[in-house]
Amino acid sequence: MINVEQFLRSRLDRGAKTKRMLLGLALMGLTLVSLSGFSEAASAQSLISMRGTDRIQVVGRAGPTQAWVSFCQHQPRECHIDLSQPTRIALTPDIWAALTQVNERVNSSILAVTDQDHWGVLDRWDYPDDGLGDCEDIQLMKRKLLVQAGLPHRALRMTAVIDDKGQGHAVLMVLTDQGDFILDNKRDAVLPWRQTGYTFIKREGTSGKAWVAFGDQAAPTVTANR
Repeated sequence: MINVEQFLRSRLDRGAKTKRMLLGLALMGLTLVSLSGFSEAASAQSLISMRGTDRIQVVGRAGPTQAWVSFCQHQPRECHIDLSQPTRIALTPDIWAALTQVNERVNSSILAVTDQDHWGVLDRWDYPDDGLGDCEDIQLMKRKLLVQAGLPHRALRMTAVIDDKGQGHAVLMVLTDQGDFILDNKRDAVLPWRQTGYTFIKREGTSGKAWVAFGDQAAPTVTANR
């Protein structure tokens, strides 16, 4: 039998550890982009291979999921569009370093669980503040840290796809002057959208609360999951 007292104590210990981890991630996010020449040589070398990607084509408007609508009611700042911000980020080596490191560190810090196992509901969007979350929760944490690091929220868009197993999945799309890149909890590499192997359904718009549709555009290259 499970010792209830030991179980609760382990949960409390993990909760304290998670809070310390999230604080460390937040501090890391606040300083990543501001560091002069941060990992510049390695980042530039990695970035060279990513040049020449393209932008995914928007074909119309789309409606968000009810879980997203509920999330926006509780976190209105997360869903607000600041039209003074740029819609695309200049993809410098320092920005690339920020994207790749936040993606990798959050992936290694949050335990992926379904909403059903976590909250007892089919679909819920929220920050993984307790160290647990599914795909959309993990991407929301990445966006939060990147915004704290100084990247424009408007260029970091939550995106719905069909993954290589035919299942619904959420990723974070980064709109840059070099094309559209994907942060994903299934892999540590930040990839151009065409290299993910996913079918792209819709994402947040950049001009208002309405989402935009992609017309089920498929990425032709399948990349193995982490």
